[in-house]
Amino acid sequence: MIKLENIKKSFKIGDNEFEALRGVSVEIKRGELVAIIGQSGSGKSTLMNIIGCLDSPTSGSYTLDGADISRFSPDALAKLRQQKFGFIFQRYNLLASLNVLDNVALPSIYAGESRGSREERASKNLEALGLSEKAQNFTNKLSGGQQQRVSIARALQNGGEIILADEPTGALDSKSGLVVMDILSKLHKNGHTIIIVTHDPKIAEYANRVIEISDGLIIKDLVKKDERNELEKQKVRAKPAFLAFKDRLVESFRMSIGAMLAHKLRSVLTMLGIIIGIAAVISVVALGQGSQEQILAGIRKIGTNTIDVLPGKGFGDLRANRVRTLTVSDADTLSKQQFLDAVTPNTSTSGTVTFGSTSLSATMRGGGADSLEVNGLKLAKGRSFTKEEVDESAAVVVVDDTSVKSLFGGADPIGKRILFDRQPFIVIGVLARNENGFNDTSILRIYAPYTSVINRLTGSRYINSITARVKDDVNAQVAEKNIIALLEAKHGKKDFFTRNSDSIKQTIEETIRTMQLLISGIALISLVVGGIGVMNIMLVSVTERTKEIGIKMAIGAYARDILQQFLIEAVLLCIIGGGIGIGLAYAIGYVANDLLGYKMIFSNTSIIVALITSTAIGIIFGYMPAKNAASLNPIDALSRE
Repeated sequence: MIKLENIKKSFKIGDNEFEALRGVSVEIKRGELVAIIGQSGSGKSTLMNIIGCLDSPTSGSYTLDGADISRFSPDALAKLRQQKFGFIFQRYNLLASLNVLDNVALPSIYAGESRGSREERASKNLEALGLSEKAQNFTNKLSGGQQQRVSIARALQNGGEIILADEPTGALDSKSGLVVMDILSKLHKNGHTIIIVTHDPKIAEYANRVIEISDGLIIKDLVKKDERNELEKQKVRAKPAFLAFKDRLVESFRMSIGAMLAHKLRSVLTMLGIIIGIAAVISVVALGQGSQEQILAGIRKIGTNTIDVLPGKGFGDLRANRVRTLTVSDADTLSKQQFLDAVTPNTSTSGTVTFGSTSLSATMRGGGADSLEVNGLKLAKGRSFTKEEVDESAAVVVVDDTSVKSLFGGADPIGKRILFDRQPFIVIGVLARNENGFNDTSILRIYAPYTSVINRLTGSRYINSITARVKDDVNAQVAEKNIIALLEAKHGKKDFFTRNSDSIKQTIEETIRTMQLLISGIALISLVVGGIGVMNIMLVSVTERTKEIGIKMAIGAYARDILQQFLIEAVLLCIIGGGIGIGLAYAIGYVANDLLGYKMIFSNTSIIVALITSTAIGIIFGYMPAKNAASLNPIDALSRE
């Protein structure tokens, strides 16, 4: 069954080379119970590791059932360990994160067997070894003898045609040791090929054949009696490849959850960078959208889709107050254009407003019949002035809420007479409170027909500005160009400038987007830093769990299974961190919106992008540690403490 020819194995220790095996040749027949004995450092464990395909020889040939093992790929060797061998270790090598039943059933996961089938067989193996009642216990709750029996049950899970026992009683008391050896003897009678590595002559007495090794060479090979039995091979009912892969994926997910719960603090620290980064990105986007909405709401209140025509060369023109170019005729010309919905001339003057014994400084603004609506002003009560009142220069006014409080003491002013610069006016309406924050509430503002302001107060034929509202189906930029061309032709020169609310809105939107990109970039850097943190801690995790990786490889896990588990673990950490980050962002939003008065608007897009980003970080930064774990040599991983 097993044939070794001139097997040599060397190890490099510092600058020196140590030869553990120096040309071992041996054959082991099917059904034998063989003890390999020797002192520590004699090479017996190295020989067992080579037989069990955990290690490879430096030179020589090894054939198993006539197959040359040197030609096997890593996956083929994993499959061989999975189907042919069962390992019993001195220190049990059970996984603390799994209960007894899951430890025993673990080899069948990698063999592609269904959950129900593998758990049924694991239960039978535990029952045969007297451990049925311990199936749901975790291994750290068991005695040493019980743990070793669990490892024997695991070795038998996929059949255990060849059982390799490395000092199986070394960590046990004498009574437990006898129980274990009695079990191995019974397994031999059932037809299992059993190879025991030991330095204890009493253990070797159980064997039918004793091979003694010293300094890497076999010095004695004694067959006491040739007692061999035929093994009744059990059939592992493997699923189809796709279903088996799906099952391994689900089990990797379960084991990843178990590993995370077993190291809660490390898991939380791993997620911390992701949590902060995701919360920062979502909060910044939400704050930006909230700020944008507030600013645009303010712009809409000032006047949406409007174009203002003002005298002078532009904002900052020191001569603008002295320039007199715009007239009511200009407003009339614009009002005849089909692309404009409404046009109102604007004029204003400052003076003293008097009601009863109260006199205050105020500003009176004149406009057309649509001026309040065009400028985004809303009435709280009363009405606005009509076109007839504009044509007749009627002495009617609409006052703001500041005037109501300061001039009328909060009383209803509708129908009351006020004096503005000794000219009488009747109050016909009250404006709603201005919430956009663009107006100074300390100034009293009174609105009247522009004809009333010109004819009753200023006497000037020039106006301060013209406000035009563009029709909804007309491009505001095109409308602005046409207004400029029309007035420039009428004036013979460009002695005015325009202010387009759509341009202001676009500028604000672009500015907010730029700020969002800048701050999001900073937040994304924190995400990358968090990803590097995930990678570093996962690398530490691989180092800490090297023994676990070795155990899984010994019982038949493929390299891709190890890669898959650690990658799933990294992705899970990042997804959970992303979810917590989203929750934290909403908590920040609650505090900002309800307690601090800031407006934050959360979008589904930013949340989806955050989750995708956190998943991508898990994949990108989790791949290297997972790859490192998958590329470990089984024997190197097993020997790591």
